This record gives sequence, C-alpha cells and structure tokens, in this order.
Amino acid sequence: MSIFTIFAPKLAKMIQAQGIYKSFGKLEVIKGIDLQIAKKEIVSIVGASGAGKSTLLHIIGTLDKADRGQLIIDGTEVSRLNDTALAAFRNQKIGFVFQFHHLLPEFTAIENICIPAFIGGTSRKEAVARAEKLLEYLNLTDRKHHKPSELSGGEQQRIAVARALINNPAVVLADEPSGNLDSKSAQELHQLFFRLRDEMQQTFVIVTHNPQLAEMSDRTITIKDGKIQ
Repeated sequence: MSIFTIFAPKLAKMIQAQGIYKSFGKLEVIKGIDLQIAKKEIVSIVGASGAGKSTLLHIIGTLDKADRGQLIIDGTEVSRLNDTALAAFRNQKIGFVFQFHHLLPEFTAIENICIPAFIGGTSRKEAVARAEKLLEYLNLTDRKHHKPSELSGGEQQRIAVARALINNPAVVLADEPSGNLDSKSAQELHQLFFRLRDEMQQTFVIVTHNPQLAEMSDRTITIKDGKIQ
C-alpha cells in the first residue's frame, strides 16, 4: 500500500464528483457515484465490460455531461461552464490517452503532438519547442517526422501520450491505454505513467482491464452495475 492510498483524504483534491448519474435512454449506466481523487494520485478504475467505467471517465473528462450531480476539477465546478468555457477548460486542464491512439494519419508525429497546443492558441514556435522537449523525454526525437503508419504500436501510443501532455494538463485520463499493445510495450507505457506523475506532477485516472497496471496504481476503484463497490 502506497502513501497515496493511506493519506489520500488529506491531500489536496484534484477531482471531486458527487451524486453523478447518467442514463442513455432508459438504460441507467451511472447510478449515484461519489468520488474524490487527490493531486498526483494514480487511480485505476476496474470492473466488467458494461459496468460504466468508460462513461464515468468521459464525464470526468467533460466529454459527456452527467444527468445530475456535481463535478469539480482543480477547483472549478465544470458543470457551471458554458460550452465555450468548457472546451477551453478541457483543452488546458485535461489530457486524454485512449486504447487506439487516434493519431491523424496525414500528419507527422510532431504535428500530431502539437494539435492541442494549436487549438489552445499557442504559437507555432512555442508549440513545436514543447513538442520537441516531449519527444526527447520519451526517446522519440528520431521519429518526429514519421507518420503514424511508420511507427510501431508502442511508439504511436507514446506519441499519443505526448499529445496528451503538450498543454501540461492537471489531469491525464486514460481509457484502456495498453489494451492494444504487446506485453513489453504495455509494461513500458505503465512505467511511463508513474515516471510522468513523479516528474511532471500530473494526476492520472486510468480505466483498465490490466491487473498489473491496477496493482501498480496508488488506488483501485471497482465499478459494478454503475456504482462504486
């Protein structure tokens, strides 16, 4: 058990969710979830397929809205933001890593990394400088002009991680990030998350079916039938 598990309630809170409900039509997927995640904590969310894990992650990431409930991220009650403010908040505060990297095939690695920075209004010069630092950090400098089709699966996912980090977000959300990788690449990606937390101070919330990743995490949350167990 890590220090983050023991003392999480005493640490500064990064994410606070209270009374979160979400339905799709008549199907109630999230059924009153309360959740607190501390700054610099790495939390894994586990559970059977269809339990509501990804839906909860999408709500935390402001990609979807809860039907009711309160969500506070880094001191901001996001449910009170209008669409324009919410998009800006998401761009600056939240990074996303998905099972499938979603890199744009027509762009090079460094161009893909820069996209969130460009959306946020960062100048090309500054965005490229940040991207090059991330590529160096991830040992991918020699791949920066390669397109996704020219990269291995592990390299593609590390480029996706760099893209998630380009705006120095407070929170990184990952949905089955190693689910499409071989075991060696998956292990390297898991270790990268912990190195990033330690060196860049990010909070990570990871939906995973990978038992090794869940065990490494500071805390594991199990969801069953739309509720935290």
